[in-house]
Amino acid sequence: MSDNLKPRFVDALRRNNDQIREDRANAIAEDSELIYRRRIEDIELKIKRLEREQESSIDISPLDKNSLTFADFNPDTFVQKDIELSLTIRNLKIQFEIAKTRYEYLFGKTF
Repeated sequence: MSDNLKPRFVDALRRNNDQIREDRANAIAEDSELIYRRRIEDIELKIKRLEREQESSIDISPLDKNSLTFADFNPDTFVQKDIELSLTIRNLKIQFEIAKTRYEYLFGKTF
């Protein structure tokens, strides 16, 4: 075996418990942080999409520029959907804030 090559397998066998624990802890923490960050970003994306959907639902433009008839508009459906979207957005915002606060606490980094 060449002098400049290190026997990785032998070195791994010689590691002590502290080194093994440190490596495992780093791997677990890194994976957890990445997954946590992704979940927060997913929640944030859902909020933005639902807010866009809610905003676009108030567009009840006429069918075309010459028409005086509005697109099929059902007030009951509109109200129900708007309330549902509002509640979903509110719940997601709460989840986002809680997840963000926990992320910062657990990983010592600002989101």
